[in-house]
Amino acid sequence: MVDVITPTLIPSLTRGCLAEKEQAPFNRVNPMHVISKQSELESVIEQLSQSEFVTVDTEFIRETTFWPELCLIQMATPDTHALIDPLSPDIDLAPFFALMANEAVTKVFHAARQDIEIVFNLGRLIPHPVFDTQVAAMVCGFGESISYDQLVQRITGHQLDKSSRFTDWRQRPLSEKQLTYALADVTHLIEVYKHLEAELRREDRVDWVKEEMDVLTARETYDPHPEDAWKRLKMRFRKPQELAVVQRVATWRELEARERNVPRQRIIKDDVIYEIAQQQPRDSNALGRLRTIPKGWERSSTATSLLEAVNAALNTPKEDLPRIPRSPASPEGSSAAVELLKVLLRLTAEQHGVAPKLLASSEELDRIAADGEKADVPALHGWRRQVFGERALKLVRGDIALKFENRKIVAVE
Repeated sequence: MVDVITPTLIPSLTRGCLAEKEQAPFNRVNPMHVISKQSELESVIEQLSQSEFVTVDTEFIRETTFWPELCLIQMATPDTHALIDPLSPDIDLAPFFALMANEAVTKVFHAARQDIEIVFNLGRLIPHPVFDTQVAAMVCGFGESISYDQLVQRITGHQLDKSSRFTDWRQRPLSEKQLTYALADVTHLIEVYKHLEAELRREDRVDWVKEEMDVLTARETYDPHPEDAWKRLKMRFRKPQELAVVQRVATWRELEARERNVPRQRIIKDDVIYEIAQQQPRDSNALGRLRTIPKGWERSSTATSLLEAVNAALNTPKEDLPRIPRSPASPEGSSAAVELLKVLLRLTAEQHGVAPKLLASSEELDRIAADGEKADVPALHGWRRQVFGERALKLVRGDIALKFENRKIVAVE
């Protein structure tokens, strides 16, 4: 976890957003002005830092790179907004990163993970404290993973123009249509945040969101180990040696992609890893015979380093080979228990007005049905346990039952 002193997650909105001295909004005269000078950046960050919260969004490109290329930063408070050009040669983003680390200012995002990843990669820090309106919306009953434009429409009544969403944000100058789109991603977010903040307080669910933000701002979320890259591959392993090859090759690919800053699939595709694990080529001739390898590629320097990883895996002593991960067998009749848990989950979600996905996943229900109290799943921790987990365990133990009552399903002791 990030080593910080955690303040109140959602500060009160009663304090003024600007200092007592009069400060005109930075770019009210020209709302589409893009900040490209250091002095401008420092001035607007000073103004934004005086607010209790700031809404934040980024535009980036990552189709051709491993790391996302930051192209535009948008921020807003009730009194100030800013469009910042991180590609400007006259910009040093140090003041922006200082604001992201400012414990006195809550950073408000929608679907924050990719934005936080960018800040972490460039600034080596994780914004804190953070409020994610997508998560808060799920807690407040707006459904699962609601999009920003849908949330804005439902709360504010505004219909956003999303036609600029997939434009090339590296081009300069940016068009007024692009800037209007980008600015709307943070200006409407102010009203969305205030609405959700009030709803969370009214329903006494502030701590629910705080728990989710603790996970969202955990350092390990954004600093994965290359040795774990194989876990994202969907492949069944028959032998420990196959798994050893996959682990080594996936780690090699991860390191190559990071060093070259290109997508993983630009190094080698997933199906190449699968075939290498099965055929286990030890030299360039054997590698060249694989159907997934382009003709001639086996003689490249990249192929040479790949073969080093393959041979290292194949030379692993038998006693050091990894064990094949196997899902624990479910006890007889647990599938029927899972179906009952799904009914209870839906019933509980409707009663509390939250998205079922937020309470428990299908995999978690499988583990609860199989292992009961011993299941180490999020649904049995924190606020989820209070809302759903305890009821799920009671259902598994037979302490509560489900029945029809007035054409509705209810849980009874």
